[in-house]
Amino acid sequence: MKVLNFGSLNLDYVYQVESILIPGETQASRDRQTFCGGKGLNQSIALAKAGIPVYHAGMIGDGGEMLLETCRENGVNTEFIRKIAGPCGHTVIQVDKDGQNCILLYGGANRSITREFVDEVLGAFDKGDIILLQNEINELDYIIKRAYEKGMMIILNPSPYDDKLKNCDMSKVSLFLVNEIEGYQITGEREPERILATVKEKYPSAKIVLTLGGDGSVYQDETGIYHQGIFKVKAVDTTAAGDTFTGYFISSIIDGMPVKEGLEMAAKASAIAVSRPGATASIPMKREVLDSRL
Repeated sequence: MKVLNFGSLNLDYVYQVESILIPGETQASRDRQTFCGGKGLNQSIALAKAGIPVYHAGMIGDGGEMLLETCRENGVNTEFIRKIAGPCGHTVIQVDKDGQNCILLYGGANRSITREFVDEVLGAFDKGDIILLQNEINELDYIIKRAYEKGMMIILNPSPYDDKLKNCDMSKVSLFLVNEIEGYQITGEREPERILATVKEKYPSAKIVLTLGGDGSVYQDETGIYHQGIFKVKAVDTTAAGDTFTGYFISSIIDGMPVKEGLEMAAKASAIAVSRPGATASIPMKREVLDSRL
């Protein structure tokens, strides 16, 4: 089994602020740092740090060498990353004194995926391989269609949620990883129990992980529902918390761990990540997670 993450690669410009800006406000930032990020890259590195060999497919633009170097340093296979002319995907992130953030995303090279490139990449993978997707690249509907035709296991983190996802055949997805907002956007339901019930009704063969912020997470499959609380730490930067959880939980599936153990490991990894600044830099190694006393 091979694991492919077809996703975004971003440069994250992170500004430390007293509070998240409101409309019309001007505020001096305390600091600015540049990190490698993007939901795709973050999740690939989380998988790699969790001990899973992972291929990343995507596009970078000008200044993207930093992204390639970060992938290689963290053990992510870069065979299917291509460089094109023009700006990289990037974000402008505000992080307040309590570690909360807001993110402005510019797609850049991430929105330059072609169907020819999709076919080239998927040609290297087979039935039973895993493909992980987010919604920070274009041609997502085509990728899902082609991956399903090949018999790949499709895992989708539909974030950020937008109208383009309505073009995607969600019935082809094997596992959804969503937060409460995305759960509402998919189902029209706000209560966690109703989100789970509606997903089960609409996509009966799909599994789902629903993250609930301070209330932890819940997993649902054909065998039942499993709950996991959070591990409380002092939050420094929550930027890659969800991506860390995603990578570590998927790694637990690949490693054949019981669901409850996989949820616990993912929650611990996420807690460690929020206690550190940055996106990819904050993601812990598996040994750190296993040895943690959280």
